[in-house]
Amino acid sequence: MTSLRPSDLAREHGLSAQAVRNYERDGFLPPAERTDSGYRLYTEVHAAALRAFLALVPAYGHATAGRIMRALHGGALDDALALIDRGHSGLLRDRETLAAVRDALDRLTAERAGPTEATETTRPEPGPTEATEATGPGARRAWTVGELARHLDVTPATVRKWEEAGVLAPARDPATGYRAFRADDVRDAELAHLLRRGGHPLDHIATVVRRIRTAGGADALAASLGDWQRRLTARGVAMLHAATHVSHCLTLLDLPSRPSTNSATSPPDPQHA
Repeated sequence: MTSLRPSDLAREHGLSAQAVRNYERDGFLPPAERTDSGYRLYTEVHAAALRAFLALVPAYGHATAGRIMRALHGGALDDALALIDRGHSGLLRDRETLAAVRDALDRLTAERAGPTEATETTRPEPGPTEATEATGPGARRAWTVGELARHLDVTPATVRKWEEAGVLAPARDPATGYRAFRADDVRDAELAHLLRRGGHPLDHIATVVRRIRTAGGADALAASLGDWQRRLTARGVAMLHAATHVSHCLTLLDLPSRPSTNSATSPPDPQHA
């Protein structure tokens, strides 16, 4: 097998030779043989491992990519596959969260644009979502937990449960210590209510609401959904790209790289079906 120097591996990826040596030190590449004078001798196995690691980074992150490669070099294929499975599972959760955010924003926009007469008659007086919050005379105070509960037609205990789950994070009135639900809190509660009606669990809803808070509000988040979608797509494509390099690496490491033809999950032979 042809011997390669660190600089040979580095040149392909625009890296320094020291970076390649560091990757070997960290276990991302298998240990290199040494010449009598101490120089490293790399092979195509090392070149394939480096390609696999660098392809894994944009798909799973640097730390997870490193753990996957260390598991492969240690012969722990199932451990490596479990890390890959968790990455795919996380991407699926992100896609589901994005879909839930879009659905919730669409529903919230529709409900605010065209409230029914019945809804209008059962809501409390204009609150922080309908009047400008201010500190001067005439400003509408924040809603209490009871007012918010009536607004959503839920019990106060439900609102408190959402707070415990991290969905809501109201401030406290400094004078009374009571919860004070302001405009952003009401928005978060309305989204939570919509998502709960759609069957989403509270931990999922908390993730959605955190996204909105981080984005700076529902309008800002709506504008960023396209970018969020593009990032998820790029990550999914990166996973596919990484899979080809990992599969080639498995072959060179003499680890299983293809499904067994004797597997119980193999599709039936058409001639014997």
